[in-house]
Amino acid sequence: MSENERPECCTEEMLDYLDDLREDGFTNMFGAAPYLQVAFPELTSVQARKVLVYWMATFDERHLLEVNNG
Repeated sequence: MSENERPECCTEEMLDYLDDLREDGFTNMFGAAPYLQVAFPELTSVQARKVLVYWMATFDERHLLEVNNG
């Protein structure tokens, strides 16, 4: 699985949560997987890291699309 391939467990809600966490500046995003697991307890630690890696790898692309479509 490549970084840009969306994990099956990843939802838009999770990506929005990570966006909000980043915006709040509460934590360094490299350490955000445990926060993701607390917010979404159905995730294993491995899944949370995969979602975080996907979020990081696609952040610019997803937000550029929002700016262009917004």
